Amino acid sequence: MCPAERNDGAVVARVEALLSAYRPGDGALGVSELARRTGLPKSTVHRLAGNLVDAGLLARSGTALRLGLRLFEIGQLATGQRDLVDAARPVLADLRSGTRNTVHLARLEGTEVVYFDVVPGPDAPDLPSRVGGRMPAHATGVGKAILAFSGGAVVDAVVAAGLPRLSTRTITSPALLRRQLQRIRVDGVAYEREESGRGTVCVACPVLDADGAPVAAVSVAGWSNRMRPERVAPAVRAAALTLSRVAGSGL
Repeated sequence: MCPAERNDGAVVARVEALLSAYRPGDGALGVSELARRTGLPKSTVHRLAGNLVDAGLLARSGTALRLGLRLFEIGQLATGQRDLVDAARPVLADLRSGTRNTVHLARLEGTEVVYFDVVPGPDAPDLPSRVGGRMPAHATGVGKAILAFSGGAVVDAVVAAGLPRLSTRTITSPALLRRQLQRIRVDGVAYEREESGRGTVCVACPVLDADGAPVAAVSVAGWSNRMRPERVAPAVRAAALTLSRVAGSGL
């Protein structure tokens, strides 16, 4: 790699760190706070922020900075599966109406799942999932549903990266995770029982393309003392099959 390429990579990494410093609920952040969160010098943050404001990726709010609308515009194009997301909305709405719990549509990216859509249910707890948010794949129903139908190299990469514990019931044993994924592949349904957080359960099914490869997963999550995952599973499976037909049609 030549010096220019190394410099380009360093700039991209700094920009990514700066934009990723914003968390759910954040409004405008000052340069000092951004420097603290990213570990970058204040002078570097100030210089990069100016360039990002010019590009519309950040916007000034007094002396502070907030994420710019240009990021939202780009984000609307970023899923690569816009047709599937659009087609899923009435399906997810019906699933939420029928279960009164929170419904998710997510895909796998690396060792994490990224949520395309989250439809909160009136009877469900306040969950950490959010549109555009990420969670470790091994600790979520949607993640396990996708991993069960993915190639061995994908599962190996997740295991090699480590299986962080999110709760006392998170699966952190590679052998146990692999056994559970084998069962999910046979049953077609993944269950997550307080593995991402106390008091919540989830049931998920994969959305498969025409070749049987997972492109996403759909799930329903609710209180562990209120929702019976086995009773919700048929509705989740039906929704996943509907979306699999959409994915299989090449849309």
